[in-house]
Amino acid sequence: MTKRFRQRLSYRLTRDTVLIAMALGLILNIVQITLDYFSARESMSSEIRALIDISVSPASQIAYNIDVRLAEELLDGLLRHPATIDARITDDDGQTMAAASQSSPVSPYRWVSDLLFESSRVYSQELRVPQLEDLPLGQLILTIDTYHYGLQFLERASYTLISGLLKSLILSAALLGIFYLVLTRPMLSVIGALSQVRASTPEKVRLPVPANHQEDEIGTMVGIINQHLETMDSSLARLRTAESTMKNYSSQLEREVEDRTREISEKNDALQRGNRALVKAKEDAVRRARARANFLASMSHEIRTPLNGVLGMLGLALETEMNAGQRDRLEIALKAGESLLGLLNDILDISKVEAGKLGLEKIPFSVRNLIEECGTLHAQQARRKRIDLVTEIDPTLPETFLGDPTRARQILNNLLSNAIKFTSEGSVSVKATYSGGSLRVDIIDTGIGMSSTGLHRIFSPFSQADADTTRLYGGTGLGLTLCRQLVERMHGQILVDSREGLGTHFTVTLPLPLQDDSSAPGLPEAAAELRDIGVAMSIPTNNPHRLAIESQLRAWEIPVRGASRYPEGILMILANADDHEAMAFANDWGGKGVILADQTGTVSAGKQEQQVLSLPLRREELYRCLCRAAGINKEESLHNEAQNPEAEWPSRSLDILLVEDNQVNQLVAISLLKKLGHHVDHAENGQKALEALDSKGYDLVLMDCQMPVMDGYEATRRIRENKDWQDLPVIAVTANVMQGDKEDCIASGMNDYITKPYNREEMKSAISRWAPLLPPKP
Repeated sequence: MTKRFRQRLSYRLTRDTVLIAMALGLILNIVQITLDYFSARESMSSEIRALIDISVSPASQIAYNIDVRLAEELLDGLLRHPATIDARITDDDGQTMAAASQSSPVSPYRWVSDLLFESSRVYSQELRVPQLEDLPLGQLILTIDTYHYGLQFLERASYTLISGLLKSLILSAALLGIFYLVLTRPMLSVIGALSQVRASTPEKVRLPVPANHQEDEIGTMVGIINQHLETMDSSLARLRTAESTMKNYSSQLEREVEDRTREISEKNDALQRGNRALVKAKEDAVRRARARANFLASMSHEIRTPLNGVLGMLGLALETEMNAGQRDRLEIALKAGESLLGLLNDILDISKVEAGKLGLEKIPFSVRNLIEECGTLHAQQARRKRIDLVTEIDPTLPETFLGDPTRARQILNNLLSNAIKFTSEGSVSVKATYSGGSLRVDIIDTGIGMSSTGLHRIFSPFSQADADTTRLYGGTGLGLTLCRQLVERMHGQILVDSREGLGTHFTVTLPLPLQDDSSAPGLPEAAAELRDIGVAMSIPTNNPHRLAIESQLRAWEIPVRGASRYPEGILMILANADDHEAMAFANDWGGKGVILADQTGTVSAGKQEQQVLSLPLRREELYRCLCRAAGINKEESLHNEAQNPEAEWPSRSLDILLVEDNQVNQLVAISLLKKLGHHVDHAENGQKALEALDSKGYDLVLMDCQMPVMDGYEATRRIRENKDWQDLPVIAVTANVMQGDKEDCIASGMNDYITKPYNREEMKSAISRWAPLLPPKP
């Protein structure tokens, strides 16, 4: 009976209606309780503030007269408020003049009140007398127990929820009765009539219409049922005919299914054979990839080891005295070796990208500084070819981005080197802007350009635009391939537009996020007078450097005038060592000071008030030249954040143990270390290194990784197992540069990692980072 009751339509309608009503009521109650909650909080704060406002005047008089008795009476009066648990008056020094307190009430519901209103609140008010507004007398401090207000709120909320529940229950009972009388009982009579219908002769039965339901939905339903019963006879005849037809169709369908099943089985067998072939091909590709990776790792180590000796010996030889011819030949050999090293690095980087093993950093760096450093690095190469290298960086470019500065520098250096190499006259420009979350860098040259056919080949490894390019300019064709792969790895895009004889335009777009507070710095306050002085520009309007200089000056709101019409302010003149007319004009200038814009690298200041601005433009150098030319002694950095230079390590001689099995590399490393002023002992493998550490104390260990008997990894692990050597700095010096090699070194216990060939500055920097901070040896 219970099951039938729950299956009735009236019960289901009542249940659904009540559930919806209860849900809506609950939502409304929650909204009401929420509004009441915020009102209670506001009321509590208002009431306490009113209590403080009433008490602050007598408290001020008490504090002014230092009347402790009246202070205690006032505080006892404040404690009569049911929410006050502590009241005190403090003097201007924070010392308590008078205090009164009482304990907080205890209740099992207190945790709910504390969760909603906090356990207590502290209110304070400055004490002053009208006659002496500027004389602080102390503070009136009240500590309020919020349970008094929280209990009132909880009582109101409980009443709201319980009354809503009771209303829903009453509504449920009323709806259940109404639905039963109006809907369920008539439907039960119709169902009772239908239950008496025989399955053998359903078409001969007609249902009666319940009383008082002739015109409503139930009467309409009964009428429709009777109409269907009338048509059921003809429907049964058609059904029998259709059943016969379906049997014939089923037989035909079974035959077709058998044929299709046989075809699918044959195709499935062919597909399985194809899958097995694909799996085998995949396994072969994986084996080939692993073999290539192992080959690259081995090749890197094997090539870098002798190359280290070659470059090291050439570097040491160049430091000795020799005639000019010998020095030229050695410098050519050194540059050839460095080119070979660069080629090896490009091949390894391309292989890392293709293997998906090239890791990218995400650290803060300045795109402006990076572009200016690359421009300065390539400026001499451009000057030798008598072409202009121009950096046009948007003055509003954000200061700090998050990304991989090493890979960004690699991209820019490759594109700049290519642009200068293929440009014989004119200029090479680097432009940088930021918009829509993406950094855009354009490298535009006026060089030889490329044909449409060459444009399709330049990003392919070991390919250049055409054979004449390779013959005339040299190169391997790896630089642009690496650029494209690095840009794509950074989720960016590189585009190229070029025409033969009209130059080339590369566009690199990188989606680099900004670091917080990375806006471009404005002109410091100490240099604000530059806006009053202004700059008289004596640089031709068609000069490629003028736009970059003028844009930065206008971004700093420094007026830019013509030198001939306004002979005042700071003169900025384009000059070189052979331009006697320009130098004479600079010497005769009667304004504030002179800045000589030098695009040839040959200009020197003729007078003390003349400043030399090397081109391409660097923002910091322009700022310093302006300050010096204007006679501003107090120079501030353009960056707002404090500079934190690394601590200078004490310069002293260290006892260093070199662990290296290659004799040539031993000689190179020992010579470099001795020139840095250190004492060096060497060991041929890890086992001898442990024996050397047992017999003598060392400040630092330079550890090769691949050695016979015991390699550097195992030797370092043995060093770390000895408690006397756990803090001994161990720096890996290895020819292994593949992805994961540095991580392997750090995991074995090494402190740092530098690669071969040996580089003096890199080695000096690593030693300085890990040299122990000890007083100089006597």
